[in-house]
Amino acid sequence: MFPRCPTLSPPMPSSSAVDPAQQILLLLLLLISPWPNLVMTSSPFPVALWSHGDRVPAHICQHQTADRRLTVRCSGLRLTQVPAGLPHHTVSLLLDKNLLVSLPADSFSDLFLLDELNLSHNQLSSLEADCFRGLVSSLRFLDLSSNQLSTLDPAALGGLRAHTNLTNNPWHCDCRMQLLAPQLNLDPSSLAEVVCQTADLPSLGAVGMPLVLLVEDWDLCLSVRRTTDVTMLVTMLLWFFILICYLIYYVRQNREDARKYLDYFKTQNRQV
Repeated sequence: MFPRCPTLSPPMPSSSAVDPAQQILLLLLLLISPWPNLVMTSSPFPVALWSHGDRVPAHICQHQTADRRLTVRCSGLRLTQVPAGLPHHTVSLLLDKNLLVSLPADSFSDLFLLDELNLSHNQLSSLEADCFRGLVSSLRFLDLSSNQLSTLDPAALGGLRAHTNLTNNPWHCDCRMQLLAPQLNLDPSSLAEVVCQTADLPSLGAVGMPLVLLVEDWDLCLSVRRTTDVTMLVTMLLWFFILICYLIYYVRQNREDARKYLDYFKTQNRQV
């Protein structure tokens, strides 16, 4: 009698197996779910950074050292804030092509050797007071081009003497800009790049005109022209010349009349 072989039952599906339809549904949920602090890095996949609260750590940026100069490149990472923990000996910091909207106070106060700061191609619309504190003595090049800045605030720029690229911003030229511009210590060539996109005098050709040239010709606080037209100048000179001629004629005529009266009184005295 042959031994009885055990019957083999078909394998039961394990609890870990997932239906393909469920896999697709799970993938769709992952794609449409919001991911806080999602940052695009050089990797083909997005990386979620959770440390330091809302500020991402500086190690996501590229660090390059050449001739003892440390360059930290954080370009194009879709950052919304300045990374935390930047090396204190950073000389060049590139934060261009990100999503920065504003700069809080003391954003770079620990970078006492920073020589170059590139903040171009962001969405900066406001610079808080003392956001560049600590950089007055070291910073030489500042790039704020291609942002959303509309006014210059001396409280924010904090005495910086750096050459600053201010092009491609929607500058609004008004009385406030006229009063604040002389308080800036920036390189003089920097202010020449502030071109008015809007102005309080749009009908008089102020739009598209550099601020430094506009305030030379116009007082934006009084909405009056500073310089006098050539025609007005010639007219004023002509009236002044006519007035002088009339005064000379009047004095001479009075002098002759006074002499006649004097001679008349002398003859009357002699007759008496």
